[in-house]
Amino acid sequence: MKKLIAGLMLSAMAVGCLAGCNGAGSGKKKVGVSMPTKDLQRWNQDGANMETKLKAAGYDVDLQYASNDVATQLSQVENMISNGCNVLVIAAIEGSSLNSALDKAEAKKIPVIAYDRLLMDSATVDYYATFDNYKVGTIQGTYVKDTLKLDEAAGPFNLEITAGDPGDNNAGLFYQGAYDVLKPYIDSGKLVIKSGQVEFSKVATAKWKTEEAQKRAENILSSFYSDGSNVDVWLCSNDSTALGVTNALGANYKGKYPVITGQDCDKANVKNMLEGKQSMSVFKDTRTLADQVVKMVTQILKGEKVDVNDTKSYNNGKVVVPSYLCDPVFADANNYKQILIDSGYYKAEDIA
Repeated sequence: MKKLIAGLMLSAMAVGCLAGCNGAGSGKKKVGVSMPTKDLQRWNQDGANMETKLKAAGYDVDLQYASNDVATQLSQVENMISNGCNVLVIAAIEGSSLNSALDKAEAKKIPVIAYDRLLMDSATVDYYATFDNYKVGTIQGTYVKDTLKLDEAAGPFNLEITAGDPGDNNAGLFYQGAYDVLKPYIDSGKLVIKSGQVEFSKVATAKWKTEEAQKRAENILSSFYSDGSNVDVWLCSNDSTALGVTNALGANYKGKYPVITGQDCDKANVKNMLEGKQSMSVFKDTRTLADQVVKMVTQILKGEKVDVNDTKSYNNGKVVVPSYLCDPVFADANNYKQILIDSGYYKAEDIA
């Protein structure tokens, strides 16, 4: 009898150990965080911020990066669902690629927050947390307008455009925000696009890859600017594409250096701003976004009203997704210290 009792006690201890090891016995809620890739600096920071803040709020966190592979992300999200995550936070590689996983989440009543990239063509997306992405483009377009003094200068000025990944809903918003500011000057002939490449489908960059942006920029420079013409401005939707354009200019361009826009304030691009190789970058403080997502997760799990500030703008093709929009700002060589260093986002030595 004593042996039997001892055996039962050992079995119970073993079960308890297993439960503690996988988090099931911790009493904590688990949050699955799916990030698209580690290839871009910003996603590493987003993932790290989310994990740190969620753990500080008392949650277990399953953070996964999908190496920019849709099948990998789909598998990772399905595993999060199978492994008992109570909420999913997903930054999708391609907005319409995860619908089968979202259906499984709905079947298990697991709420889904789309993180910075809207999940498309699914009615099972509960919330969206992002920055005002159209405003990002507006900031870039306004910077170009003000820097070139388009309302006063005679022109014409030569403009080229490098946009983002066509599978990322945000890329179209960035492009459209900037284009809407610059369109009157394009229509009047004050801005001239020598390549003729202006539609989003022609200026998009698959997966935001620096190498793709560089290759296309090299082709444009060799085809349309080998006669010594200046590129006056190169509108780039983010820093990885801006880096590709900068590389192409460094290798193949002898004219006056253009105004170059960007987004994310990646370390390499901030260094380029200080060296005069990039004019500006739109700063989206991912700490602010992470704070908001943690707040939304907590509100969901407590059954409270979830904090949103936009219930009209983000139609994903199936539903209008309640959203929270954080404000972006621009940084350049004049204000980067206040925005990036003094705020603690970077250390001075990070961009020395």
